[in-house]
Amino acid sequence: MSDITYGVVPIETLLQHDGLTFLRGLLEGRFPAPPIAQTLGFTLNEVEYGRALFSGTPQLRHYNPIGSVHGGFAMTLLDSALGCAVHTTLGKGETYTTLEIKVNLVRPLTERTGEVRAEGRIIHRGRTVGTAEGEIKDSAGKLYAHATTTCMIFPAR
Repeated sequence: MSDITYGVVPIETLLQHDGLTFLRGLLEGRFPAPPIAQTLGFTLNEVEYGRALFSGTPQLRHYNPIGSVHGGFAMTLLDSALGCAVHTTLGKGETYTTLEIKVNLVRPLTERTGEVRAEGRIIHRGRTVGTAEGEIKDSAGKLYAHATTTCMIFPAR
């Protein structure tokens, strides 16, 4: 991940692209990856209309005091995947924000889990509300967490 550039694009740049084009630009390296991806060590791997896939590897640096990966690692991966699934549906000039996310952690992540993949899929896209669902699975397809989100969409001005 050392050859990846991290940063935040100006809002004007974001608004000049529809959601899918912008996310493809992130994937292709035309735009910098968000700093949270560097902090937690995850990447955007795939994006298409209504779907986004991220991956990351739980590490000791993600542990909480009780000896497993902090739930925030899984929640952040899912928030990214579900939010970006909604983001792919945005038209030029539209923006969004997460209103709520519901995450179920069904088994613990540890440094022995290996790489996990968080996939988000759009459920509904309305004029001002988008919903998405997704899950985190390991390379064998074992489920670690699943989630749903509701996002508020702000129409272009």
